[in-house]
Order: sequence, then structure tokens, then C-alpha cells
Amino acid sequence: MAHRNDPEVIRRLLLTPNRWAVVGLSQNRARAAYRVAAYLQSLGKPIVAVHPRMEPVHGAEAYARLADVPWRVDVVDVFVNSARAGRVVDEAIAIGAGAVWLQVGVVDEAAAQRASAAGLDVVMDACPAVEAPRLGLR
Repeated sequence: MAHRNDPEVIRRLLLTPNRWAVVGLSQNRARAAYRVAAYLQSLGKPIVAVHPRMEPVHGAEAYARLADVPWRVDVVDVFVNSARAGRVVDEAIAIGAGAVWLQVGVVDEAAAQRASAAGLDVVMDACPAVEAPRLGLR
């Protein structure tokens, strides 16, 4: 069965104070992750960068893996390709994240099912910078 995004889950994730780990975030300004992470910060979301190079981005600390982040992560924002998304989702489950948000073009139905079965909220093939304005956020 194909995953369907629940508008109420999207609303809650964007309106509730929560920490986002942006997986695939680097200092590459040409990448969508760079712009979306800045947008999340403009909404008041604390972010952490998760990337093998561990480059601080937008003043946020960076870690090589989700397991290295020393505090609770509420939402794992996935900016890796679909073939790698399942591994990131499994890491999100392992660290006890509350949700996974797979960006536009990132689709892994099996990973979405695993996350849902583990009790995580799942948003897939969507972008917070697109969804937030639909909710009237800046």
C-alpha cells in the first residue's frame, strides 16, 4: 500500500517546537538542503546537520551520523537519494526520533512502512518549505 501524507501530521510537525536533523546538509549553497535548513531556522526550528564531512551549517552543529547527535532529534529530514533513504530511516528509528520527513523525490515505501510500524510519523516526497506556506507560515 502506498504511503499517503497526512495533512494533520504535516501541520503538527511544522507548528510544534521541535529539533530537526537535516541528513545530507552541507555548506553547498546550490543544494536544496542548504535552503530548506535556513527556512526551517526561520520558522524557529533548531537544526543539526548530519553529513559525513561534519561541516557546521547556518551556525548549527554537524555530526557524521544520526547516532552521533547528543540530544533528542524530533524530526529527521532526509535529503539523500531514495536508494539510501531506507538506511537513514532505520537510523531514525534506532535513535528514537519522532518523525521522518523524506524530501521531494525521495520515496521508499518499505522504509515508510517500517517507520510507521515503529511509531514514527512519516512525510514522504514533500518539502517543508512548500508545505509551511500552505499553512500560512512565512
